[in-house]
Amino acid sequence: MKSADVIVIGGGVVGTAIAYGLVSRAAKVIVLDGGDGDLRASRVNFGLVWVQTKGLGFPPYQAWSRRSADLWPALEADLADRTGISPQLEQKGGVVYCLDDHEMEERRTTLLRMHNQMEAGTYEARMIDRRELEGLMPGVPFGPEVVGASFSPHDGACDPLSLLRALHAGIAAKGGSIRPGETVQELKRDGTGFVIVTAKGTYHAARIVIAAGHGSVALAKQVGIHAPLVPERGQILVTERLAPMSLLAASGVRQTRDGTILIGVTNDSVGFNIDASAGAAARLAHRATRILPALRMARLVRTWAGLRVLTPDKAPLYAQSDTHPGAFCVNCHSGVTLAAVHSQDIAEAVLKGALPESVAPFHPRRFKEAGHVPEAA
Repeated sequence: MKSADVIVIGGGVVGTAIAYGLVSRAAKVIVLDGGDGDLRASRVNFGLVWVQTKGLGFPPYQAWSRRSADLWPALEADLADRTGISPQLEQKGGVVYCLDDHEMEERRTTLLRMHNQMEAGTYEARMIDRRELEGLMPGVPFGPEVVGASFSPHDGACDPLSLLRALHAGIAAKGGSIRPGETVQELKRDGTGFVIVTAKGTYHAARIVIAAGHGSVALAKQVGIHAPLVPERGQILVTERLAPMSLLAASGVRQTRDGTILIGVTNDSVGFNIDASAGAAARLAHRATRILPALRMARLVRTWAGLRVLTPDKAPLYAQSDTHPGAFCVNCHSGVTLAAVHSQDIAEAVLKGALPESVAPFHPRRFKEAGHVPEAA
C-alpha cells in the first residue's frame, strides 16, 4: 500500500494547483488522476484569469476571484522559476465587448449592481466607449458595430495547457507523484486516515482532497459530502495563426501568444454530451466577425466542446466532511482564475485541517438555506 500525507483525487487544474501548494509546503503528496476518456474541463477551457463578471448576487465570490487574480503573478513567477514552463500570463486588463447600445446598457446595469454589492473601492470595473477601447488596443480593426465595452484592470488570460504542464512539472520537482489512469473506486476510513482503492492498487493518506470534477459527486458522497454538480457544455473555435494584434483578454475573443484566435464560448445545458455543435460554431463565428471583421478571412483549424463543472449557483464548492474529518471536496468552473488562491489558501487549509472562514459561504449547505439563491457567476 502506497502512502502520503495527502492524496489529491483529480489531476486537472483544480487538483494540481492544490497539490502544488501542498508540495511547496513540504507535504508528501500523491495525485490520482483518471483515464484519458474522462471529462476534462482543464483541457477544454478559454484560459481567462477573470474577475469582472464573477459573483453577481454573491459578493464573496467576487472577493475570492479578486484575491486570486492578485496572487496570480507570484504563482506564474514561481512556476516559471521552478519548472522553466511559463503559464504565459497576460494581465493587462480585460474587456467584454458590446455591439449596440442595448448591450452597453445591460453591461452598465450589471456593473452598477456589482459596485453596489461590494465594499467601496473593492470592485474595479467600468464602462468604456469605442474611443477609449481603441486607445487601449491601438491598431485593432474593430467592426463598426462595436460601440464600447466593460473593462477591468485585474482581468487577463494564460495558456491553460502550459499552466497544467507547469503544475504537473512543479509537483514532480518537489517530490510529489502524479499517477494517471488511477480512477478511484472506493474511499473508506481506517484508524489513521483514509484508504483509497483504485483498479491498480490501494493507497493511504491522513487527508484527502476530492477535486475530480463531475466524478466528485459519487466520491464525495462516500465521505458524507453533498456535492451538487451539474454539467454545462462550452464550445471553442480556434483559427490559424494570425499576425499579432494588441488585443486585451476578452470574454469571447482573444489571441494567444502563438497567434491563434480563440473564439467562444457557449453555455448549453445538454447533460453530459460533449459533441461540438455546428449551430453553436456558426453563432460564435458570427459574433466574432462582427467584433473583428478581419476574422472572416481566417481559417478555422479546429473546434472542441467540453463540460464546465458547475454548482447550481455557479459559485465554487469548498467543504470538509463532518462525518469524515480530513476529507475535503473542492470543485469549481473557475479553476484557472482560482489556481493561485487554491495553491495558497486552500493548500494551507488542508494541511491545517480546517478551511478558512473566507470560504465558509461556499459550503454546500448554502443550497439548503432558504432565501439565498445567488445569480450566475
